[in-house]
Amino acid sequence: MQSIMNASIGVFDSGFGGLTVLRALLHRLPSARFTFLGDTARLPYGSKSRRTIARYAAESAQFLVQKQQAQFLVIACNTASALALDAIQAAVPVPVLGVIEPGAASAHAASKTGDVLVIATDATVQSHAYAAACNALGLRALEKACPLLVPLVEEGWTSHSVTAEVIRIYLAELMEEAHSKGMTPDTLVLGCTHYPLLRPLFESAVPAGISVIDSAEATAETVARLLQKQNPESCGGEENATLAPQVHCFATDSVEKFERLGSRFLGCSTGNVELVDLGG
Repeated sequence: MQSIMNASIGVFDSGFGGLTVLRALLHRLPSARFTFLGDTARLPYGSKSRRTIARYAAESAQFLVQKQQAQFLVIACNTASALALDAIQAAVPVPVLGVIEPGAASAHAASKTGDVLVIATDATVQSHAYAAACNALGLRALEKACPLLVPLVEEGWTSHSVTAEVIRIYLAELMEEAHSKGMTPDTLVLGCTHYPLLRPLFESAVPAGISVIDSAEATAETVARLLQKQNPESCGGEENATLAPQVHCFATDSVEKFERLGSRFLGCSTGNVELVDLGG
């Protein structure tokens, strides 16, 4: 592994929501070299079988490692993290980190009651991956699918009153279910890479005393910590923050849409997105 200052990091998602993870990574490791791959030709992964998801994700991981020389992989996709992390780890010879374990770890650090709420897409909730990760840390987790939020984010309605009302309804339903189960939740995990764009709305809507955990931020913090541990004498800190980030984005389809919508998630231009064919 090279130093943090010039580490080569591959970031993978089934679409472009994972650019929120890349955005958080750029903040913490501004001088690393990043390659982002969105498998837009084959999304949504949530409607596919576990076997198919594992094959797609492994192919994407191999592209990042074999073709782009990534030395560390971040799986910025909750579905792939939940259903294919083992397959990805077996497919490439570099460290691999998903988004679920860091999110659960951050919830564990934040929670005092031990009761945690998780909102995510239906596929992620059906996998119960967050519940399992939280339970392994001694937490009780209640998960809820919020299917309306991804299309609202992609529509650009990240501060719209309609979106705020949808969030209010989802949270009210979730809190009612939590109370019916005798839970006293004090932490909410945003378990979808689209949701960081809605964080201000969530923070305005949650009851007092509930912390909001952004799994994208948690993942970036974990990556930075792991790289620092491997390279204790190197530095990717604030003194490098003025260096220009090195980002190269690939997509397997819909390059124009990726460039248009991706800038919302990344917080800046994605640059020229290159089309790549990974097969069927």
